[in-house]
Amino acid sequence: MLQVLSSSWALLLGMGLLMVGNGMQSTLLGVRGQIENFGTFEMSVVMSAYFLGFLGGSRMAPDLIRRVGHVRVFAALASLISAVMILYPTLANPWIWALGRVLIGFCFSAVYVTAESWLNNAANNENRGQALSLYMIVQTAGIVGAQALMITADPSGYVLFVIPSILVSIAITPILLSISPTPTFETTKAMSLGKLMESSPLGCVGMFFLGGIFSAQFGMSAVYGAEAGLTVVQISTFVATIFIGAMITQFPIGWISDRMDRRALIGITAIIGGIGAIVGIMADNNFTMILVAGFMMGGTSNPLYSLLLAHTNDFLEHEDMAAGSGGLIFINGLGAISGPLITGWMMGVFGPSGFYVFIVVLFAALALYAGYRATQRATIAVDDMGGYVAMSQYSTTPVAMEIAQEYAIETYLEEENEIPAE
Repeated sequence: MLQVLSSSWALLLGMGLLMVGNGMQSTLLGVRGQIENFGTFEMSVVMSAYFLGFLGGSRMAPDLIRRVGHVRVFAALASLISAVMILYPTLANPWIWALGRVLIGFCFSAVYVTAESWLNNAANNENRGQALSLYMIVQTAGIVGAQALMITADPSGYVLFVIPSILVSIAITPILLSISPTPTFETTKAMSLGKLMESSPLGCVGMFFLGGIFSAQFGMSAVYGAEAGLTVVQISTFVATIFIGAMITQFPIGWISDRMDRRALIGITAIIGGIGAIVGIMADNNFTMILVAGFMMGGTSNPLYSLLLAHTNDFLEHEDMAAGSGGLIFINGLGAISGPLITGWMMGVFGPSGFYVFIVVLFAALALYAGYRATQRATIAVDDMGGYVAMSQYSTTPVAMEIAQEYAIETYLEEENEIPAE
């Protein structure tokens, strides 16, 4: 771990600051939209726009980097992010905000691709798993830390928009000044969706449902809080609790997943997440119950991402894993685009509790489909399953997925070689 920190501290520091900026602007827009009297549907479009831009960026960024290079892409797009964050309070119009969110989603996606390729270049076979774990911890800590900054100023003013803009600008400095080698950039072409669906129906369907769940949590939780009449402090605490839950439960669920049928664990985890959303419906502005709901939803949705990836890998050859992961990212992105839009519509029908109703429906659908798939295919022996690698939905790009796949394959082969021949 110390070796990873010594070689990648500047990158991790910069990524942490970027995640603070990203996490802060998402929550801030949800609160400010209420102050500006934007409708729930308008805010759902604004929040959905980020995921549209992110999906486009993850597919276009590799070509952009190949044409102009890592350094130029990173510096230019981080500067655009900083500029758009300043424009939000200046041009308080939901459709302008939506365009800004598309641009920011695209820029963040390309910035993550660039940073993750640097991370992979700095890691080696011995510490790649540690580097990936540390990267995911930094991401989550950045989003949680962002919520604390929400209480430092009045959300109706400009200061809270200036803070993430400054943080993103500062984030460029340690990365560009400390990381000199420019890594070679290659990504694997994604597997066809038809072949991927044939290999793992649960992985594909589950990733689509999970995209909707995650985007509702990441994009609409602040909108829900504002509609429910929570204070800024309460909204920030609620959002932070979702991501704290995601960080705490990731590794225990991963440990269990290497020791039982993953389809059963996917179903159980989805049921627990659905129960958490039901707790939110029943909360009736009881803030303690709202926090419990947030912890349970976040503590199940993020591990489910890694579970579905590991489950899909169980049915792929090693050489197909990286290609399959690209398809899963695309499917997850499609679900993420639709999540805020449907959540906004359901909040218009059911009121603030529509936020939880949408999440309950998707968790229930995922649990039911996992149960159905368990009847359609024989259980894989535990000894034949691949390893679980903790992944995050916050900024997952094809590069991060390929790092995870490399680590999973290396770990599997090492364990296989340690088993004495009979």
